[in-house]
Amino acid sequence: MLSADFVIATAVGYVCLLFVLAYFGDRRARANKKSFLHSPWVYTLSISVYCTSWTFYGAVGNAARSGLEFLTIYLGPTLVFVGWWFLLRRLVRISHNQRLTSVADLLSSRFGKSNRLAVLVTCIAVIGIAPYIALQLKAVTSSIQAVAGSSEFGQGSLAGIDDVGLAFGIAAGMALFTILFGTRHVDAKEQHHGVVAAIAFEAVVKLTALVAVGIFVVYVGGGFEAIFSRAAEMGVSTPTANSFDDRWLTTLALSVAAIVCLPRQFQVTVVENSDENHLRTAGWAFPAYMLLMSLFILPIAMFGLTSMPAGSNPDMFALTLPISQGQDALALFAFIGGFSSATSMIILESIALSIMVSNHIIMPLVLRYSAVGPSGDGQGVSRLLLVARRFSIVLILSLGFFYFFFTRDSNALAPIGLISFTAIAQFFPVVLAALFWRDASLKAATAAIAAGFVVWVWCSFLPSFESVSPQVSLLLREGPWGIGWLRPQALFGLEGLDPLTHAAVWSLTINVATLTIVSLFTTQSALERIQATLFVDVFRQGSAPQGNFVRGSATANDLFFVAERVLGERRAAAIFETAARESGVDPDMLEPSSEFIGKLERELAGSIGAASAHVMLSKVVSGSDVSLEEVMQMAEENQQVIEYSQQLEKTSAELRSTAQKLEDANAQLRELDSQKDEFLSQVSHEVRTPMTSIRSFSEILLDPGDIDEGQKQHFVSTIHQESLRLTKLLDEILDLSALERGERTWDNVPIDAEAALDRALRVCDGMLRQRGMRVELGERAPATMVEGDADRLCQVFINLVSNAVKYNDAEAPVLRVTSSVKSGNYVVDIADNGPGIPKAERKLIFEKFARGQHGAVEQSGAGLGLAISRQIVARMSGSLDLVPGPLPGACFRVRLDVMP
Repeated sequence: MLSADFVIATAVGYVCLLFVLAYFGDRRARANKKSFLHSPWVYTLSISVYCTSWTFYGAVGNAARSGLEFLTIYLGPTLVFVGWWFLLRRLVRISHNQRLTSVADLLSSRFGKSNRLAVLVTCIAVIGIAPYIALQLKAVTSSIQAVAGSSEFGQGSLAGIDDVGLAFGIAAGMALFTILFGTRHVDAKEQHHGVVAAIAFEAVVKLTALVAVGIFVVYVGGGFEAIFSRAAEMGVSTPTANSFDDRWLTTLALSVAAIVCLPRQFQVTVVENSDENHLRTAGWAFPAYMLLMSLFILPIAMFGLTSMPAGSNPDMFALTLPISQGQDALALFAFIGGFSSATSMIILESIALSIMVSNHIIMPLVLRYSAVGPSGDGQGVSRLLLVARRFSIVLILSLGFFYFFFTRDSNALAPIGLISFTAIAQFFPVVLAALFWRDASLKAATAAIAAGFVVWVWCSFLPSFESVSPQVSLLLREGPWGIGWLRPQALFGLEGLDPLTHAAVWSLTINVATLTIVSLFTTQSALERIQATLFVDVFRQGSAPQGNFVRGSATANDLFFVAERVLGERRAAAIFETAARESGVDPDMLEPSSEFIGKLERELAGSIGAASAHVMLSKVVSGSDVSLEEVMQMAEENQQVIEYSQQLEKTSAELRSTAQKLEDANAQLRELDSQKDEFLSQVSHEVRTPMTSIRSFSEILLDPGDIDEGQKQHFVSTIHQESLRLTKLLDEILDLSALERGERTWDNVPIDAEAALDRALRVCDGMLRQRGMRVELGERAPATMVEGDADRLCQVFINLVSNAVKYNDAEAPVLRVTSSVKSGNYVVDIADNGPGIPKAERKLIFEKFARGQHGAVEQSGAGLGLAISRQIVARMSGSLDLVPGPLPGACFRVRLDVMP
C-alpha cells in the first residue's frame, strides 16, 4: 500500500512539473518561438480539458450504475466537433473579428454590447460551475484516500487533516498555480501559451493512464469476452433498461450544450484558437481522443463489479483495481491521470471565469465610479484588472470548496457534474439565436437566461443540498407552504420523470419559450440590429474592415491615455505608431479617424470586454456618441453602398460576358468572311482552268486555217472533256453546298452497309485492274444493317477507293479493305501503300478544294470529294477520319452506328 506522504509528494512533484512546462511555454511564446505551441495538435489536446475527473473516475462509476449512459458525455462533444463547419467555425470567425474573450462577452457583444446581460451570464456561470469544481476536489480527495488507503490517511504529513482540509489545500494550490500563470497578461484575448502547453501535457498523461489501466484490466481479466462472460455468470450485467430513454437523451443534449458553453471550453476552443484551420484537425482528432478515453470504461466497470468486494466505490475502480492486484505503480500512475484531469479543469475554468468577472462586473463598476481621463501613471487600470482576476480566482475556488464542504457526503460524481451542465445549458439556446436568428432581442435573451436559471436553481441546484438540510428535504417532499405542484422535483405536477430530465426539460423549455415569445413581441435597438447583422452574416463580410459606430473629436493624446491604462504603455504606443505610419504622419500629428477609434475599441475589448470598451470610449470621446438614428442611417447608407457596389459588380460581369460573346461572334464572322473569299478564289481558279482551254480551242476552231480534220477532232474532244469537267465541278459544288445547308432531300433507311461496300468495289474493279493495283480483302463483317442511303454510302466508298488509286505511285500498288463490327459500330478501313498524306496536311484534307501538295501537282480533281464524303457520312450519323493504317500510305476509316 502506498503511503499518503508518498502520494502527496508525487502530486506536488507533478504540479511542479506543470510549473516548469508552463514557465518554459511562456518563455518560448515571449521569444516568438511559437511554432510548436501554435500546432493544431496542441490546440486539440488542450480541448481535451473537457475530460475531467468526472470522465476519468465518474464515467466508470456511471457505467457500473447506469450502463451505457456514460457514453452520452462522449457522444455530445463528438457530434459538435464532427460538425465543426456548422457551429464552431462560425464561433471562431466571430471571435476573431470581434476579439471576444468569453461566452459572456459573446452574448453581450451580440445583443447591443449590453453589460447587464454579461453580468447575468457571468453570475450564472460562477454559481453553476461551483458544483463542477467541487466535483474535482471530491475526486482528488477520494483518489488520495483510495490510493493511500483509509488506514494510512491521517498519518504522516496528513496527520490531523481530514478530506475537508485536504480539499482546501488542493484548492489553495490550484489557486496559486492559476494566479501565477493564468493572470500574467492583462489582455484576455492574448493566448495563455504556458497554461495551454501544460494542459496539453496533462491531456496526454490522463489518456495514457486510463488506457494503461484498461489494458491491465483486460489482461488480468482474460480479455474482453472473458470479463463480460464472468460478469454474466455472476449475475452482473450492464444495466440497459434505461439506455436510450429520456435521461439518456437528456444527458446527450446537455453534453452538446456543455462543449460549447462551458467557460473553459469556450476559452480553449474559441479564445485560444490562433488559426481557424486548426478546427479541421480538431474535427477528427478530438473525437478520436474521446473514443480512446471511453474504450476501456465498460470493461473496467464490469471487472470491478465482479472482482472487488461488495460496497466498493465504483467511481474509484480505476485506482482500486490495480491496488487489489498489487500493482501500486500502476495505481499511482492512474492517480496522476485523475489528478491531471481535475487540475486542468480547475486551472482553465478559473482563468475563464476570472476574466468574465473582471471584465463584466468589476470593470464596469470602475468605469461607473471613477473618472477615466488623462491622469495617473497610465498603469492603474491594468493593475486593477490583474488584481481583479486574481481575486476572482480565489473567489471561484472558494465557492467550489464551500459547495464541496456542504455536499461532500454525496456518493457519486456524475450527478454533481450534471448539475453544472444543466446550469450552463441555459446559455445554449441564446447562443444559437445569437449566431443564426437575426430578430432575437436583448430583452428576450436576458429574460430567457434568467427564467431558465431560476428554474434550474429550484429544480436542480436546491435539491443537491437535500442530504445536509432538513428544510430542503421537507421542501422536496411537500413543496413551499405545502403547495405540492411547486415541489422542485415535481414542478407543475409533472411527476415520474428522472430528476435530471425533469430539471432540464422545465428549465430549457421555459428558456426557449421565453426567448421566442419575447423576441417576437419586442423590438431591437439600433446597435442590436447592427451587431445582429455582423454575427448572422459573418461569412458574407469577407475581409472587409469592421464598422465603427463611435466617432468624435477626441485627440490622440486622450485616446492614448485610455489605451495606456488598459493595454499598457508599450502596446498602446505600438498601436498608435502603426496608425501614424499607415496615415503617413508623425505620431504626434495623428488625427484619430473613426476607423482608428473602431480599431482601438476592438483592441480594448480584447482586454476588458466589448461592453466595457464601448462604455470607456464613449466616455472619453467627448460628444462622440452618434445617435441611434445616425447609426442606423450610417448602417443603411453603408448597406446601400454595398448593395449598389454588388449590383455594379454584377452588371460589369454581365457586360464583360456580353463583350466577350460579341468579340467571339466578330471573330467567327471574320473567319466566315475569310473562308468565303478563299472559297470564291478557289472556285474561280478551278472554273478558270477549263474555261481557258475551251475558249482557246474555240477561237482556233473559229479560224480553221490550215488545221486538218484530225486536229479539229482533237480540239473538239478537248472542249467536250473540259466541259464535262466543268459541269462535274459545278455539280459537286452544288451538291456540297446543298449538303452543308441541309437542303438536299435525305431519308435514312435501313441498308446493308456491307452490300454497299461490295458494290463500290465492283464499280471500281475496272479502274483497279487498269492501274494494276492488287486488292487485299482482310477481315470482313457479315451483313450489317445501318441507317443511311445506300447510293450515297456507295459513293463514299467509291471516292475513297478512287483516291487510293489516283494518288498511289508505288511500283506495286496495293489497296487493303477491311470491315468489322466493334462496340456497336460498323467500321470500314480503306488503306493503300501510296505516298500517304504529310502530317502538315492532315488537318486540311477534309477542307474544300484541299488536295494536298502531291495531288495538286500530279492529279486532276477539284478537291471536293473528301469534303462531300464527310458530309454524307455525317448525315448518316457517322464519321469519316484519317487514321494510322496497316500500310505505308493513307488509311480512311468510315464509322456508322449499327442498328439494334
